[in-house]
Amino acid sequence: MNILPLAEMDQRHPGLTEGMAQMFFEAASVCFARHHSRPSVVDIETVDGSSQATVDWLAPTPQMDRAYANTIDTTEWGAYGVSLAALELQTGYVAVQRAETLSGADFYVAPATAANDDLETALRLEVSGTDQGARSVCRTRLTKKIDQTRAAGHSKPALASVVGFSEKLVLVSQVIEP
Repeated sequence: MNILPLAEMDQRHPGLTEGMAQMFFEAASVCFARHHSRPSVVDIETVDGSSQATVDWLAPTPQMDRAYANTIDTTEWGAYGVSLAALELQTGYVAVQRAETLSGADFYVAPATAANDDLETALRLEVSGTDQGARSVCRTRLTKKIDQTRAAGHSKPALASVVGFSEKLVLVSQVIEP
């Protein structure tokens, strides 16, 4: 079974610093540890099909629990990491840049083989995470993220992703402009 590549993402994602990548990994660790024991298996549904991957995370220390006590921020940061790792695993796309405000996205992602500073082949990626909720909650949130991304009116194609930590689910969908 494939391994979700959460650790050391900065070495493969030119749009992440070492600090950001570590923060995303730690936040995902705290989120998964709230509901599951490690390692675990996540379901990934992307534009390229469905699969499963083994995910392992850091055992949260008391210091990590204090540092990531804000559930909303921690879930968002953890979702960034898990979503980017799932996209890397399934499609070979990596984060090349953080998206600007009001772009309708969180990151620009492109094939790992693309030049780091060339956004020509990049797609926008909008990410959301949920700490609680069934698969239906994740799917409803994905629909909202798709609508939010469309509303930005940006010309660059986009993907939307939702990570459900309690469900061990990653959903990634193309955003089709009307």
